[in-house]
Amino acid sequence: MLISELLKGYRSGNLTPRHVIASLLDRVATPVADCAWISRYSDTALLAAARELEARFVASGCDWARFPLYGIPFALKDNIDALGLETTAACPAFAYLPGADAAVVQRLRAAGALLIGKTNLDQFATGLVGTRSPYGAVPNAFKPEYISGGSSSGSASVVARGLVGFALGTDTAGSGRVPAGFNNIVGLKPTRGLISNRGLVPACRSLDCISIFALDVTDAQAVLQVAAGFDAADAYSRPAAPALARFSPTLRLGVPRQPEFFGDALQAREFELALKRARAMGAAITEIDFKPMFEVAALLYQGPWVAERHAALDGWMRDRPEAIEATVRSVIAEATRYSAVDTFKAIYRLEELRRAIAPLWCGIDALLVPTTPTIYTIAAVNADPLARNAHLGTYTNFVNLLDWTAIALPASMRPDGLPFGVTFIAPAWAEPALCSLGAEWQRGTALPLGATGLALPAPVARSVAAVPALGMQRLAVVGAHLSGMPLNHQLTSRGARLVGAAQTAPSYRLYALPDTTPPKPGLLRVARDGMAIALELWDMPAQCIGSFVDEIPAPLGIGSLELVDGSYVKGFICEPHALERAQDVSAYGGWRAYIASCV
Repeated sequence: MLISELLKGYRSGNLTPRHVIASLLDRVATPVADCAWISRYSDTALLAAARELEARFVASGCDWARFPLYGIPFALKDNIDALGLETTAACPAFAYLPGADAAVVQRLRAAGALLIGKTNLDQFATGLVGTRSPYGAVPNAFKPEYISGGSSSGSASVVARGLVGFALGTDTAGSGRVPAGFNNIVGLKPTRGLISNRGLVPACRSLDCISIFALDVTDAQAVLQVAAGFDAADAYSRPAAPALARFSPTLRLGVPRQPEFFGDALQAREFELALKRARAMGAAITEIDFKPMFEVAALLYQGPWVAERHAALDGWMRDRPEAIEATVRSVIAEATRYSAVDTFKAIYRLEELRRAIAPLWCGIDALLVPTTPTIYTIAAVNADPLARNAHLGTYTNFVNLLDWTAIALPASMRPDGLPFGVTFIAPAWAEPALCSLGAEWQRGTALPLGATGLALPAPVARSVAAVPALGMQRLAVVGAHLSGMPLNHQLTSRGARLVGAAQTAPSYRLYALPDTTPPKPGLLRVARDGMAIALELWDMPAQCIGSFVDEIPAPLGIGSLELVDGSYVKGFICEPHALERAQDVSAYGGWRAYIASCV
């Protein structure tokens, strides 16, 4: 269930949210029958939510820019709050009914996404295996005797099987990446604080990230664009820093000098094939000593950071330890070994390691690693739960402590029928560059989407980036705000950046408004005899939009424009009554050509 394909169906009129939800209900089993789910809304409630969304959309004037995730079904890891559904964190005794949606859920619902239900996880998000839950061990989407990965096991499973368009997980030590690798999907771990954690049951509060699972990179990036945003009510939320849009023209990748696979020859073979593919893409490969990263990783579970998990469950560990799953309890109990002095010593060591590792980025753009060094059966994990879980975090545990971002991607299928995945890792705020690289990588694999058997659609040709950088709002300008025109300074003075030239859909007419200084056009959507009108796309810092709109005089305003590729963007529109005395200049194809004709 690709977001892009659903939106195409909605825009064409071939689909409605109610049709999609009705079809989904025929395929989604009850939580008892499918342990990937812990709870979900009733059929009646889901159809009512779809009907209410359709009404909101019509009331907005069918404003696609306000509803970028219109009618997209999604799932939520059950340590994130949603109205009307209990939050259990996979511990029935812990369950509570929240009084509000988590901040990220509020943002997604406002953008038109439809929440289906809550998914299974390693209890209290403690584990990378997907087996530590009283609701059952979530099976791998390809071979049910193998683990799905955790802790976001259910979220990865329902995406891989095409039951939802996307799902949210969490990532503290790899929980948003390991299940992606085991289920042939995309797992995006954003920079810490980029998505608000308000309404999340914490694991390690200073490290937790809400993560995104999707079938393809473009979908994951579209969700991130909605989900990200500063939240003053979350002490760990951070305003987005200037984002890195692309890596250097000659991609420079760092890889482990001596990769560890714990005897898994198939995993080692697939990673060698991945390196060959990277070189074929033009990447320069540099072997890196990962020992400093592995020392950072050891601080997470073999150091005092485990005390953060104890802090999150302090009362439960003290008063009701029997309610906590045995392996999870044993992990968290390790916190009692560490003193406050140990904690400060570990913080000092982390900063020393961070400083020692920092020069790494002077010579490379990103790290390329196996998402995991191996995979295990459910039985093997149950036989040795701690050691085998630790193996799975080899290439994930250090990322959050170092404040890096990462994207897990499908890479190949092993000869035994299990997926193999790789992860690209980069410094904080590099999500746009990672997604650009990830989309190119995924197109080159020719793998089916998750476990659906469906092929990745051919990319839509675009002359500009599909979405603006984080913290930016895209605007279409058609007249006096074009580059070189008299009012362009209203954009540049606010830090706006030119993205590129584009055209409207062939459904508009352009008019020269009378008695305007400087001369301004009016753009009107028409039912027939429309044309494609030239325009420019600019990305402006979101915090500057209000002051910019205040300077726009009537009869002009900002509304939603359809571009020639079928996407929608905010841009200049005109009230129809102002065009009674205006000159139709559509034949020039754009305002710049018309002004040139007047000289």
